[in-house]
Amino acid sequence: MMNRATLRLVLLVSCCHAMVHVYEHSLASVEQLIAADADFGIAPDEQKELSGELGNCLRLPFGLCALLAGWLADRFGAKRLLIIYLLGCSVAAGMACFAPNLALLYLSMFTLGLFASIYHPAGVALIAHQTDPENRPMALGYHGIFGSLGIAAGPFLAGLVLNVGASWRQYYLVLTVPGVLLAVLLLLRLVHEREESGTTTSKSNHANDEDDVSWRSYAALMVLTSLAGFVYAAILNFLPRYLDGAGFQIGQIPRESLRNYLTGAVMLLGVIGQYTAGRLARPTTLEPLMACAFFAAAPCVFWMGLAQGTARLWAAALFTPLFFMHQPLFNSLVAKYVPRRRRSLCYGLSFTLGFGVGSFGPNFAGRMRSDLLNFSVLAVLLLTAATLALLLWHWNQPDRAKQWPEGTEEALL
Repeated sequence: MMNRATLRLVLLVSCCHAMVHVYEHSLASVEQLIAADADFGIAPDEQKELSGELGNCLRLPFGLCALLAGWLADRFGAKRLLIIYLLGCSVAAGMACFAPNLALLYLSMFTLGLFASIYHPAGVALIAHQTDPENRPMALGYHGIFGSLGIAAGPFLAGLVLNVGASWRQYYLVLTVPGVLLAVLLLLRLVHEREESGTTTSKSNHANDEDDVSWRSYAALMVLTSLAGFVYAAILNFLPRYLDGAGFQIGQIPRESLRNYLTGAVMLLGVIGQYTAGRLARPTTLEPLMACAFFAAAPCVFWMGLAQGTARLWAAALFTPLFFMHQPLFNSLVAKYVPRRRRSLCYGLSFTLGFGVGSFGPNFAGRMRSDLLNFSVLAVLLLTAATLALLLWHWNQPDRAKQWPEGTEEALL
C-alpha cells in the first residue's frame, strides 16, 4: 500500500495528467467549428482533411519532443518541467484564441503539442520513482483514472462553453485559466509534498533491486505503443464527429454541444478500464493483461466501422474501457524493463513513439472516406499490438520467479 504522503504526490501529479489530456483533445472538441469558420474559407469537402492536418500538427510535437523532455527531466528535475508544461500550454491556448489566420492557428497547435509533450516523461517517471513494484500498478491506475477524467472533461467543458453561445476561440481562452492555476498550485505544494514523502531518498533502497534491464522487451514494447498510439489518435481526434452521426437529439441542446457531451460520457468510461487494470495487475500478470485488453478492444473497433445510428454510441462506449486498460500496464512495464536511472529518458522515448507515430492517425483517418475501411485497419493494428504483448509474456515468463519473490503478489493491494 502507498503511504499518505506518496498518495498525495501521486494525486497532485495526476491532476497535471488530467490537464494534459484536456489540452491534447481540445482540438477534437471544436475541429468542426474551426474547419467551418468563415474566416478561413475552407470548402466543405476539404474541412475534414484540414481537421486531420491540424490534429497531426498538434500531435507530432506532442510525441517527438517527449524524448527531449525525458532527457531534460533526468537532468533538471520533473518539478521544473511540469510547471513549464502548464504555463506553456496556457500560452499556446491563448495563441489559438487570437489566431487571425490558418498559419498562426497551425503554429498555436504546434506550440500546444510542444509544451504538452513535457508532461508524460516527467510526470510518469516521477510517479515511477516514488513507488515500488508492489504499489506502482495501483499508483499508475490512479494516474490513468485522472487521465481519463481529463479526456472526458475536455469535451464536457467544450459543450458547456459552446452551449452558452461562446465560440471556439472563447473555448481556447477558457483553457488558459486552469493551466495557470495548476502551475501555481504545483509551485506552492510540490516542494512541501517532496519534503513529506522524501522524494529524493525514500525509494533509494529500491534502486539496486530495479536495475534489471531487458532492452529486447523494451524495444518490442516501443513497437506496441506506436501501434496503440496510432489507433488512439485516429479514433479520438474524430470521436465527436463520429458520435455526431449517431442521430441523438436531447431537448434543445445544440448539436455542437451534444456531440461533445456524448464524447465526454464515452471517455469517462475509460476510468473503469484504468481502475480495473490497476486493481488487477500483479508484477507477473502485466503482459497477459495487456494482451487481453487489446484482444478485447479490437472487435469493438471493427464494430465502430459497421455501426450506424445509436449503435455508434454503444460501440464506442464498449471500446473505451477495454482500450484504456493498457495504459497503467504499459507504464509499469517500462519501469520493469529499463534501469531506474534512465526512466525519464526511456519514458520520453516511449511517448515519442506512441504520440509521434500516433500523430499521423488523425491525418490517416481524415483521408479515409469509408468508416468500415478506416476502423478495420485500426482493428488489425490492435490485434498486432495484442500479439506483441503475448510475445513479451513469453519472453519474460521464465524470469518471473527470479524477479518477483514469493509472496509479492499477495502484498500488492
